[in-house]
Amino acid sequence: MNDVADKLDKPSRLSAVDWANGAVDLIAEAGVAAVAVEPLARRLGVTKGSFYWHFPSRDALLVAALERWEQEEQEAVFGSLEGVSDPRERLSQLFRLVAHEVKSHIIYSELLKALDHPAVKPVIERVSKRRLDYLTASFRQAGLGRDEARHRARLAYAAYTGFLQLSLQLQQPRLDHDEFEAYVDHVMRTLIPAE
Repeated sequence: MNDVADKLDKPSRLSAVDWANGAVDLIAEAGVAAVAVEPLARRLGVTKGSFYWHFPSRDALLVAALERWEQEEQEAVFGSLEGVSDPRERLSQLFRLVAHEVKSHIIYSELLKALDHPAVKPVIERVSKRRLDYLTASFRQAGLGRDEARHRARLAYAAYTGFLQLSLQLQQPRLDHDEFEAYVDHVMRTLIPAE
């Protein structure tokens, strides 16, 4: 009898955030198209009724998942760098942090593949703008002029998205640890202005 009571209680304990987190995990594993109510409900161990308690549609869940990823990504990256006052050190820490965020890379890559989806495009546009603005401001603070800072920010962001394209979408051979660290060091030496 307790098993039945536990199963009946479980849907009420599952929050909209739980559903959104589950959808983010599905995006990381199989892309935007994989976000579907029935498989996600099975994965979470609940009925579809729990889903409809929180969301009117699959698209509403997808929007919530994308907003959740956007918020967590912003906090994880930019929030962790707030206390770094030296712009060169902030850029170094940013490059190192971003270089080792595997799940976020996978999600971002999957979202780039789904840019034609109306819920995905505005999120990618906001995230990309925020990232470019942050990079530009950091390069400006490191002593570059306005145009040079914008160009350097674009180059840094292009290097990031290009590396994802090679690694995740084109499935180029994975670099071993030392080779990858050497690549990250090279990118930092190339893009971060010397004092």
